[in-house]
Amino acid sequence: MLRSLRSRLIAAFVVLGLATVVVVGGALFVVLRGLHAEATTAGLADLADSVLPQVRQSIADGQLRGTVLEIRDRLAVRGIDVLLVGTDGSLRRLDGSVADGVLKIGADTPVGDVTRGGLTIGEIRHLYAATVLRTRLPGARALAFVAADRSGAQALADLWRAIPAVLLVVGLVGGVLAWLVSRWVTRPLRRLAVATAGLPGGRSEPLPLSGPTEVRDLTGTFNAMSAQLDALRARESELLADLRHDLRTPLTVIAGFAAALADGTAAGDDAARASRAIAEEASRLEQLVAELGAIERLRSGPAGLRPEELRSDEILAATRERFAAGADARGITLSADHGTPPIGFAADRLAVERILANLVANALDATRDGGHVWLSARSVSGDGDRPSVALVVTDDGPGFPPGATGHAFERFFRADPARAGSGSGLGLAIVRELAQAHGGEAVAENVAPRGARVSVVLPIVPRIAPPVAAMPAASTG
Repeated sequence: MLRSLRSRLIAAFVVLGLATVVVVGGALFVVLRGLHAEATTAGLADLADSVLPQVRQSIADGQLRGTVLEIRDRLAVRGIDVLLVGTDGSLRRLDGSVADGVLKIGADTPVGDVTRGGLTIGEIRHLYAATVLRTRLPGARALAFVAADRSGAQALADLWRAIPAVLLVVGLVGGVLAWLVSRWVTRPLRRLAVATAGLPGGRSEPLPLSGPTEVRDLTGTFNAMSAQLDALRARESELLADLRHDLRTPLTVIAGFAAALADGTAAGDDAARASRAIAEEASRLEQLVAELGAIERLRSGPAGLRPEELRSDEILAATRERFAAGADARGITLSADHGTPPIGFAADRLAVERILANLVANALDATRDGGHVWLSARSVSGDGDRPSVALVVTDDGPGFPPGATGHAFERFFRADPARAGSGSGLGLAIVRELAQAHGGEAVAENVAPRGARVSVVLPIVPRIAPPVAAMPAASTG
């Protein structure tokens, strides 16, 4: 029924207002009932004081009964009855009939004092004021003036006269407060809903922080999410531009050499060079597609890793052997420090091979001809002082540009062509995600006097969360 937040807030204020009226009304009823009862007993006490001299005189004259009967008749028209209170607390009317009730008056109550209170006669509640007689009749202790207790009805009558005004005030004040509070809460929520609906269409401006703390927190989270989405869109646009560039070059080369081979322009040694160029560019395209596929599998929740026992010396040696030919062709020294003794750890072999391949390929791209690239492994303490192994690739290239090390592992980030080479900016992002899938981390830093170092820290026993699929064959970039 109450689906909107505004209607629920208004309903809550209505319920709160009604509950307030009920509670305050109940408290006022108790107070007013007590006041009316006090006023009634005070009136009876005053009446007793006024007729006491007449009763005393009639006692002296021996005409008590006649005087009391006269007083009874005079007071009956006002709804007041006169009762004789016995020494045992019994009540008798002046006509001799017994009243069904008991009124105890303390034996130490002085003669002439007036006591007040309530008692039940039959099944009806009464209020009384009793005067202790100075001269006692046989069995008589006091003379009581009794009236039916109407304090509850009088209190209700007072409340019924006041409740309409109270309801009017509560309704006006509560209605205004409900409207203001609902406006305070729902306006930023509606603004947030409109902005959320328009978010898929393009860039959105930050929303002002207003409303309750929870709504402000939600708006701040939305602004942060929107900013991240805008940044992601910008990087994806850059990625698409880079991909167009990276695809155009090999496709142009392949098309040109294929045409030369087809029309016979390339023959002999030229044909062999054309074939090698086509193969190289096709391999580059395959590497690019493999990286994009790896990113997609990491994003969509791939199957779990398959940890197995690995040795740091074997992994580093295999990586060096794989890239040695390319490094030697450029005069780059590629060395591997296996560690003494070699470090044993558990990890997915294909994932570790991809990590090292991406790091070495980036290092070779950033290193000038004749430079040096080092591979090493060492034991370290990882997160929570867990035994870990650090796989490190260092080069003596130009290093990361200022401020780029903090963004080096972000997807699509290409801080400088000197470190991106012909890749798409996805290689280091894959490195970090594979490290995190093992429960580890990746760190990029510059070294003095020149060069860069990227370290991947993996726990000796992997803490795999969430699972990551075994990567395809390692690629560069």
